[in-house]
Amino acid sequence: MTAKLPVLQLGKHRPRYPLIQGGMGVAISGPRLAGHVAKSGGVGTIASVGLACNFSFYNGRNYFEANVRAVKESILQAREIAGPEGVIALNCMVALTDYDRHIKAACEGGVDVIVSGAGLPLRLPEYAKDFPDVALVPIVSSVKAASLISRRWEKTYGRIPDGFVMETPKYAGGHLGVTKMDQVDDEAFSLDSVVPELVAFVERELGPDIPVIAAGGIWTREDIDHAFSLGARGVQMGTRFACTYEGDASDRFKQAYIDATEDDVVIIQSPAGLPGRALKSPFIAQYLEGNVESKPCIANCLTHCRYRSEKKTFCIAQALIDAYRGNWEEGLFFCGSNVTRVTELQHVADIIRELFPE
Repeated sequence: MTAKLPVLQLGKHRPRYPLIQGGMGVAISGPRLAGHVAKSGGVGTIASVGLACNFSFYNGRNYFEANVRAVKESILQAREIAGPEGVIALNCMVALTDYDRHIKAACEGGVDVIVSGAGLPLRLPEYAKDFPDVALVPIVSSVKAASLISRRWEKTYGRIPDGFVMETPKYAGGHLGVTKMDQVDDEAFSLDSVVPELVAFVERELGPDIPVIAAGGIWTREDIDHAFSLGARGVQMGTRFACTYEGDASDRFKQAYIDATEDDVVIIQSPAGLPGRALKSPFIAQYLEGNVESKPCIANCLTHCRYRSEKKTFCIAQALIDAYRGNWEEGLFFCGSNVTRVTELQHVADIIRELFPE
């Protein structure tokens, strides 16, 4: 066990423990989960995509307007749970058509940190420009991506990232941060390969105060200490927190995690054109066989969507909402590779106490 924990400083925000709870959509990491993680000393993260589905003011026709309101109300709810010292983040996908509205809503709603991936967040500082105290943290899978983002930000906005989440596609859940299937298991994108290189790049080009956060496959304290040995100053964990009493997902969603075996975990090509890791629900089993029938598109929510442009694949928003609500037959249940280690519900505070007995 590491003798002394590194300090995770994200702009002006410092959680008690160097831990970020990963953003999981749709609504799997909502205000309740994020609030309790922040209350327990980590960074609690709300996933912004599709949040409106959990609110009564969404009527099926006002998706974009309702989602803006849902982002603000979710941050408020999480803050009420976490208390004034808790650090609340929003995870927002670059691939969303209303990406800028999510960022502005989060800033206006009082979020502390914005974590952004599923594309390169090249214009993120523009959307958060009126809120300098909000820390901006891109998700990357390579030093090349981190270099491109930091150069663009500094040249165009006079700002550098407040940290980087380095996520390995080998073990992560949901969209995996790479564009090709053969990159998922490529060791060139592993934590052991990229984190030391990224740490060296950041210290050389941006300064010693910008932290690298390791993500993908983190489960135990041993995993955390290994990430710290590579130079990371924080870790991000998603799957383990999804199956908690405080998690926002339905009981049936959580039971799917508990029941999962290694044969249930598959990699799919998502409608967004990116590889993603998920459980082989009946819906996904049909999709892998090439004969899936999708429900109608609920909104023009992605900048690149094969279902909308080519009438192929399926409406990912609807499939994720079905999963959140516990519809095993028709849902897309995103997960990390460690989902097979989930055997029971746990409390958030108990997980964090186990990881950080200090």
